[in-house]
Amino acid sequence: MVRVEPITTARVLRGPFDYLAPEGAVVGTRLIVPFGRRDVPGVVTGLASDSEYELVAPRRVLDPPLPRDLVELAFWLADEYCSTPARALALLAPHPGARAKTALYAEPVAPGEDPRVPDGVGGVDADRLSTPPSRLSGAQRALLASLPRFCGADTAALRRLEARGLVRVSPRVVRRAPVHVSVGAQRPQPAPTPAQAAAVAAIGSAAPGEPLLLHGVTGSGKTEVYLRAAASTLARRRGVIVLVPEIGLTPQIVARFVARFGDTVAVLHSGLGPGERHDEWLRLRRGEARVCVGPRSAVFAPLDDLGLVVVDEEHDASYKQEGDPRYDAREVAAFRARQAGAVLVAGSATPRPESFSRLRRIRLPARVDGQSLPPVEVLDMRCAPRALHPRVHEALASARKAIVLLNRRGWSNFLTCRSCGRTWGCPNCDVTLVLHRAEAAVSCHHCGHRERVPGSCPDCGSTSIARHGTGTERLADDLGRALPAGAAVFRLDADISHAAGVLRAFGTAPSGILVGTQMVAKGHDFPDVDLAVVVDADATLRFPDFRAEERTFALVAQLAGRAGRSSAGGRVMVQTLVPGAEAIRFAAAHDAEGFLASELERREALRYPPFSTLIRIVCSAEEAAPAHAAAQAVHDRLAPQPALGPAALFRLRGRERAQVVVKATDRRAAIDRVRFAVEAASADKAHRAATFSVDVDPQ
Repeated sequence: MVRVEPITTARVLRGPFDYLAPEGAVVGTRLIVPFGRRDVPGVVTGLASDSEYELVAPRRVLDPPLPRDLVELAFWLADEYCSTPARALALLAPHPGARAKTALYAEPVAPGEDPRVPDGVGGVDADRLSTPPSRLSGAQRALLASLPRFCGADTAALRRLEARGLVRVSPRVVRRAPVHVSVGAQRPQPAPTPAQAAAVAAIGSAAPGEPLLLHGVTGSGKTEVYLRAAASTLARRRGVIVLVPEIGLTPQIVARFVARFGDTVAVLHSGLGPGERHDEWLRLRRGEARVCVGPRSAVFAPLDDLGLVVVDEEHDASYKQEGDPRYDAREVAAFRARQAGAVLVAGSATPRPESFSRLRRIRLPARVDGQSLPPVEVLDMRCAPRALHPRVHEALASARKAIVLLNRRGWSNFLTCRSCGRTWGCPNCDVTLVLHRAEAAVSCHHCGHRERVPGSCPDCGSTSIARHGTGTERLADDLGRALPAGAAVFRLDADISHAAGVLRAFGTAPSGILVGTQMVAKGHDFPDVDLAVVVDADATLRFPDFRAEERTFALVAQLAGRAGRSSAGGRVMVQTLVPGAEAIRFAAAHDAEGFLASELERREALRYPPFSTLIRIVCSAEEAAPAHAAAQAVHDRLAPQPALGPAALFRLRGRERAQVVVKATDRRAAIDRVRFAVEAASADKAHRAATFSVDVDPQ
């Protein structure tokens, strides 16, 4: 018999369950099993000799099985993030409905050859065929000359030639390959700088499972270090995983890996179609691809004998999964490296305090071209009358290429009625609606609710409606009007569906301005950008979050690093209402180590990570009372573990919410206690109306 974990979402329904063993079943075998009144996918998690129950057989076996180490990873994931093995396994296995794609493949048959023989002879001159040339049409001659190839719309024509014994047509598996989009021209493989060579040597001599921090300034050539370390790993016949923050914003690194290693590179990300993802997963599972590049889900790539795991831009918060299990891909990467005896390399110009304090550091202190980091000018906006400082307008007018960061999308932040003061809010969330002028709508950035732009106030009938604040849409429009005719303005934010296309257009344009949210600061390498501007740099400082300083520093420092990557140099301008803020001062001085030392001192005094573990439990319901009661039940069951709350949160997607927060120095004990409290409360029928979510290490 086999023990199977059915892949279901129910928290209170736990496996494994016993089934009759199909032939050849091993740990990791994927199945379709009868479960209740339906058939569901499942994964074999154990083998046994007998059972006290009368067992049923699985419906069918799915190939290939999950690697055993990924099954072990799923159980660790469920345990570490207070989830279930079924939810964790759902992240690792390919979609059970995905199938290989087949197409008809046509090849010519040589004179005297039996077309029923599987292996034919390619390249046949139509004049040497046994069929007289006069009996072949020009289209048929052209078709024969194009063989061998996969059949397209001319299947019927090929079938006619097959009936005459001139071609052989057979089904073959067709790979659905993802499209790799590059930005700008590919560069030749450069000779490593002494610092890069030392970094590659340090990675090569690292102990199995050792985590390293590659701390290099922007433009210091971290990607070349990754490439060389990957080449060394492949030479030892071991696999490589390269994680990037967002695949749509990092086409350059994907293109460089594909250019260096060719078809041995597979790409996994949520933007792939089911067929593409299935085929890439299979190539990795079968060993046809040995390098996997992608965002956080690529950390689950089914690679055997993993030797290197790279986490590029490791400071980026997008490595944290929002849905259950709410894993942190950086921690999962570290676990996989320990599990496989691989080396973990986390790279960033602005590393997290957690990584800076825990990992052995390898430094890249200078840019590869020898250029110094661009000077940063901090502009005090307390008396500025407009969104952009006059000095910024002057600099933009003379810049060849510029990147302008404003971390708010849309046209205006909110609308009010000048007569009665009404504010347009979301009916599902306790937030205001944002104006998007191009879409003629106001929308909620949390639940997606949309309304037409109001022409009058529904409360008082006034048509005097004020628009407050500036977002990227409005800023791009203003710049397009203010700059000389013909100046190109590109916009990049979450409202733009073709991010890679925008980056490619900006990269190949002779001049222009790229306006966007934090997406414009993420790892892009444009050598001809000579100006970077941060608008409202202190906006993130106003968030009630202990990571506010860290995020502000990283945002400013990362964007500053996009400028001055050529011999022409560059400059950076930072607009702020608090020019004396520590995060902005350190970023303006390009002093990451100074900022991190100060930040770690502050966090140690306040017992924030990395000096403690935070766990957030959110209970939600359609009404406030059951949400609060569920949170109170969790809080009561956490004792003796200290906890803060319950505290009300703003309504989100039509559900009232309350949260409990645990801050603990003993991580393992806190996780275990939270799991007990949540499972006990969720099993209580009194809290049937509530749902529970657990976020270990919330971002």
